Amino acid sequence: MKLADTLPAVLDGIARAARTATPVPDPKTGRSRARTACTRCGGAAAWHRTVRGRWILMEPGAWPLTVIPAGKRWRIAGDGTAVNLGSTVPSDTCRISHFDICPARPAPTGSAALLTLWRRNSRRGAEHD
Repeated sequence: MKLADTLPAVLDGIARAARTATPVPDPKTGRSRARTACTRCGGAAAWHRTVRGRWILMEPGAWPLTVIPAGKRWRIAGDGTAVNLGSTVPSDTCRISHFDICPARPAPTGSAALLTLWRRNSRRGAEHD
């Protein structure tokens, strides 16, 4: 997939999110961009609505774009909407879904960075047991 093919969709999603300028509520609490914990592993994360109206649990912090595989890169718009960047590279950092590195799920394959973060989350869970 070429950048020219995906960039319009990403930019459209970001523009749509910016136009609404409405904070996105947490699906469970109704509060805007509320911090929460994963119900499966207890890890800290935050719910964000995607541009398609679904909800995704996002890991805190930004990660270097060069180490996160295409398709796993996310940007959080000003209103809290999560936009999947696909293979585009609009900046030097991105966010990742907690679902990709939740230690209650199988270990990720194909990415040393995601596996390292999954292991980090596994150790944190073990420390709190």
